[in-house]
Amino acid sequence: MADYDVIVIGAGPGGYVAAIRAAQLGKKVVIVEREHLGGICLNWGCIPTKAMLRSAEVFHLMHRAKEFGLGATGISYDLPAVVARSRGVAKQLSSGIGHLMKKNKITVVMGAATIPAKGRVSVKTEKGTEELQAPHIILATGARARELPGLEADGDLVWSYKHALVASRMPKNLLVIGSGAIGIEFASFFNTLGAKTTVVEVMDRILPVEDAEISAFAKKSFQKQGMTILEKAAVKKLDRKPGVGVTAHIEQDGKITTQEFDTVISAVGIVGNVEGLGLEALGVKIDRTHVVTDEYCRTGVEGLYAIGDIAGAPWLAHKASHEGVMVAELIAGGHPHPIKPGSIAGCTYCQPQVASVGMTEAKAKEAGYTVKVGRFPFIGNGKAIALGEAEGMIKTIFDAKTGEMLGAHMVGAEVTELIQGYVVARALETTEEDLMNTVFPHPTLSEMMHEAVLDAYGRALHI
Repeated sequence: MADYDVIVIGAGPGGYVAAIRAAQLGKKVVIVEREHLGGICLNWGCIPTKAMLRSAEVFHLMHRAKEFGLGATGISYDLPAVVARSRGVAKQLSSGIGHLMKKNKITVVMGAATIPAKGRVSVKTEKGTEELQAPHIILATGARARELPGLEADGDLVWSYKHALVASRMPKNLLVIGSGAIGIEFASFFNTLGAKTTVVEVMDRILPVEDAEISAFAKKSFQKQGMTILEKAAVKKLDRKPGVGVTAHIEQDGKITTQEFDTVISAVGIVGNVEGLGLEALGVKIDRTHVVTDEYCRTGVEGLYAIGDIAGAPWLAHKASHEGVMVAELIAGGHPHPIKPGSIAGCTYCQPQVASVGMTEAKAKEAGYTVKVGRFPFIGNGKAIALGEAEGMIKTIFDAKTGEMLGAHMVGAEVTELIQGYVVARALETTEEDLMNTVFPHPTLSEMMHEAVLDAYGRALHI
């Protein structure tokens, strides 16, 4: 039996970062992975989807060449080449993780792990079973796509996100079930390339975790691009006709109608990978496929931690990485700060992009705050107009009593990069006064962040 200080199960953005930090702190570390180094994020999630969306963005811009005084004729796309570029980007990063493991002297064991007893891990590898032991085990097994009865992916007519990432054909008439980040990103990609796209969302609005004003703005923009959006609607049944298409039975306002599609993408959430690990026998508490932990990711079983998607919302790679660092420092005897979910930004890379941090206006009011709200439109910003990206808005929410920034919400070009300014502001506990007194460079999109703060206090300069 091989002895280690720390065993990490899962090599996604939570697990591999936890392993690196533990190794940096002088621990002897082994990481166990059953599929690919880098996990879903690098191989089948964040990174390859961004590569595909970048292709769609360039394709969209090529069609707008005339606006910029340029000429482009015979514009087309090659779907297999778009997919190949995306897979190449994923492969490059995944092999980079292998290099980081070697550099940090982390042992990598490829196989499926179970935890037969406290402090022990058994790994089923190609060569047989490997037994490992360590006083500290970090669970970072991630999550997978949720499948609803009757809407299961088959890889032919009904796709999961994995099938969509290696699309063998271009959908002509596409149905996307679910309008969270995954659903909307794929809807945006295929719609931009010319698929007639319909999005069905069971909640009362698309992008339901976002601020209602941002959701409404994004919806209008998607509709302008030709998307059909059905809210407060549910796909009850799919009649599959191999080689032909799918008849979807969609319920909305108490009525069921049928519509024909050649392709369906199911993006109805995720479930944690908690099965087959032996967690129940260890006494680990599981709630709706997620491991229950305290604020330091401790499971209640001595020496066992759970980080990332398996430990619950928000299901974001950057949250997983940060939890990995926190747990590694805790194991090494440090005193890290617990993660504050309200200070973790969410980003959706559709067109226009959407990004947010903290409370929505509705949530802030529900929590009993008296709020001051500021807004600034992209049309009032010189850089946005120069870029040809004058569609968008930035919204800020402050506590009227203390000046604390409660939340910030954005829709428009490059907002997934801009949001970090507000994330830093929240981490430093800045007030509206600090933000108003900060000098933002000109001409930049970031000036709108300043103006949105000024607007909350009736001091906006450019609207």
